[in-house]
Amino acid sequence: MISPTMQNALNEQINLEQASAQLYLAMSAHCEGKSFKGFAHWLRLQAAEETTHAMKLIDFLLDRGGRLELKTIPAPPTEFGGIIQVFEQTLAHEKGITAKINALFERARNEKDYASEITLQWYVSEQVEEEASVGQIVDHLHAIGDQGGAIWHLDSQMGKRGKA
Repeated sequence: MISPTMQNALNEQINLEQASAQLYLAMSAHCEGKSFKGFAHWLRLQAAEETTHAMKLIDFLLDRGGRLELKTIPAPPTEFGGIIQVFEQTLAHEKGITAKINALFERARNEKDYASEITLQWYVSEQVEEEASVGQIVDHLHAIGDQGGAIWHLDSQMGKRGKA
């Protein structure tokens, strides 16, 4: 059985993962509207990944006898600026999620909730990958700028995410 405080904290994280999915979907649409189909594709896949993260936590919560409490997710913005700003915002968002995951992990450790700690270890590792991936994109964007042929080449490369 999961403690009420851990149940509440997991529900909060589930809702944050769902909000992340909505944010990335809105960013994808923003990029699509600017004809950056590769960046839009990358962000759409990121949105789906965030939903998968939420589902994994939901399954864990329910397996532990917890109760799922979905909250209303505020609508994300519809404007994000240029491509560089989109991915700077994405990186800042991922850093915020990392802080939430770390706090959740610490809560599990303090409660000696070993099952939650083990499950959350995957999320800790995943956040390292998320920040590294988005950080690399931001670095590339800063190096090439948002004008000229290089950004269109990078857009093309981003469109290959998840394709065999």
